Amino acid sequence: MGSDPIGPGAPGPDRRQFLQALAGVGVAGWSGGVASIPSAASFRAVPAPSVPAQTAFVLGEMTVAGLQQAYAQRRFTAEQVVELYLARIAVIDHSGPTLRSVIELNPDALAIARKLDTERAAGHIRGPLHGIPVIVKDVIDTADEMNTTAGSLALLGSRPTRDAYIVERLRAAGAILLGKSNLSEWSNCRSTKATSGWSARGGLTRNPYVLDRTACGSSSGTAAAISANLAMLGVGVETDGSISCPASANGLVGIKPTVGLLSRSGIIPISSSQDSAGPLTRTVTDAAILLGVMGGVDGRDIATEDPARPQVDYVKGLDKGALKGARIGVQRIASDTGSPVAAVLMEALDLMKAAGATIVEELELPSIEEIQRAEVVVLLCEFKDLIREYLAARGPGERHRSLADLIRFNIENAETELRWFGQEWFEAAEVTNGRLTPDYRPALARCRTLTRTLGIDKAIADHQLDAIVLIAAGPAFSSDLLNGDHPMLTGSSLSAVAGYPRVTVPAGDVLGLPVGISFTGPAWSEARLLALAYAFEQAKPARAIPRFLPTLDFDR
Repeated sequence: MGSDPIGPGAPGPDRRQFLQALAGVGVAGWSGGVASIPSAASFRAVPAPSVPAQTAFVLGEMTVAGLQQAYAQRRFTAEQVVELYLARIAVIDHSGPTLRSVIELNPDALAIARKLDTERAAGHIRGPLHGIPVIVKDVIDTADEMNTTAGSLALLGSRPTRDAYIVERLRAAGAILLGKSNLSEWSNCRSTKATSGWSARGGLTRNPYVLDRTACGSSSGTAAAISANLAMLGVGVETDGSISCPASANGLVGIKPTVGLLSRSGIIPISSSQDSAGPLTRTVTDAAILLGVMGGVDGRDIATEDPARPQVDYVKGLDKGALKGARIGVQRIASDTGSPVAAVLMEALDLMKAAGATIVEELELPSIEEIQRAEVVVLLCEFKDLIREYLAARGPGERHRSLADLIRFNIENAETELRWFGQEWFEAAEVTNGRLTPDYRPALARCRTLTRTLGIDKAIADHQLDAIVLIAAGPAFSSDLLNGDHPMLTGSSLSAVAGYPRVTVPAGDVLGLPVGISFTGPAWSEARLLALAYAFEQAKPARAIPRFLPTLDFDR
């Protein structure tokens, strides 16, 4: 076949079959071209594949550096890579295992890829993301043919007039926006009884490791897609746990940066004090590359103008010896002792000790329950104001301009929007007076005192720590549309409420369900956290390729 087996001149049927073979899929279900997204009403239960052939994919587990090398050796073009991912999405996401992780595909993706191939042929390479396919969460504005809806039917058909700042950065760097990912509708801030990964527009995202388990958190679609090798890189958005939990549940690396490192302009918001976009990738190096590209000072987001904001090359800072001499504190969560994840954490700590780190166990941190009581007040008040401000900038075609409008839409479309759960969070936010609510400023001050002054900053200073480590989340529970999410071990709130960074990395599994650990630290400590996570990843490459099992067999 030579060094370029999928040349553009290949005949239709043969080319299609060859793409299917490279994508690790069968002939059935792929009709060529750009796959269409089925409506929520058309989703149906599909038996899981009986053979693991769907994991055999020519681009499977490939890194950014690996694909750039393949481009340099002329083994692929960007157009061919996009075609391969589209083929895989058609039979992994829209049929077969039916992950429902991709809510919409970019009809311009192939044209963008061809343009980037032309630039490469002319000797112009924009950087490490030139020709790299990326999927972004469906709360991130793109001024193109794709919708931005937060998974809600309310925003369908009304498109933003400008790219989010991070999308502008991605496009300038040569990334190919392959599509938008499904999510927990309105980033899981609509109902107290919601099911993670479900949206009225996209249905329920499934975990690629065990299909009846949650993909976790509101960035569930991005994480499931990247874990299943439906794109090379993903971008999630987190308020509290929506990057670390899906990273853990889907065997990925996730970065929730310091608030202000990445601009939030053009991202459907929840909280001005906690929101941040961040990478979801299969390796720490790829996460570091993506983080570096998306960062920048943006006049539309004042948080990015913080003078303490560092200028750092995160990739150059990666060091497989970073654990040697490091002091790592342990954040214990009451329910992790004696639980199935305890062994994962202990093994991770033992590995760090063997790599030369000093483990500090005696951390005294504020009560997570006390933090969360104040956090709820802050989030409800900020959300009411921020969603109004976002909708006001949406453009003349937007029909909804306030939270009250969205509540009314859901009531009027209850058969689709309120089919599985209500909108208690929406209603609680609506009765506040936004950030003018008397309780808002005291609650925000309480959050910062508990998580910063008495929390992370104090622990780091008292024990001279490089980072704090904890279990990112427990093993994924069974998805349950009737009753909503089950209780789950998570450790995101301390750093999320502080607005401080957290890097999650695969650490092991419980009965084949991935479990990650998170490194967290003070503001702007991403470079150090990434170095520690990279050293851990190199010492223990714990990511496993998903097998799309229908359920767990407890009789084995």
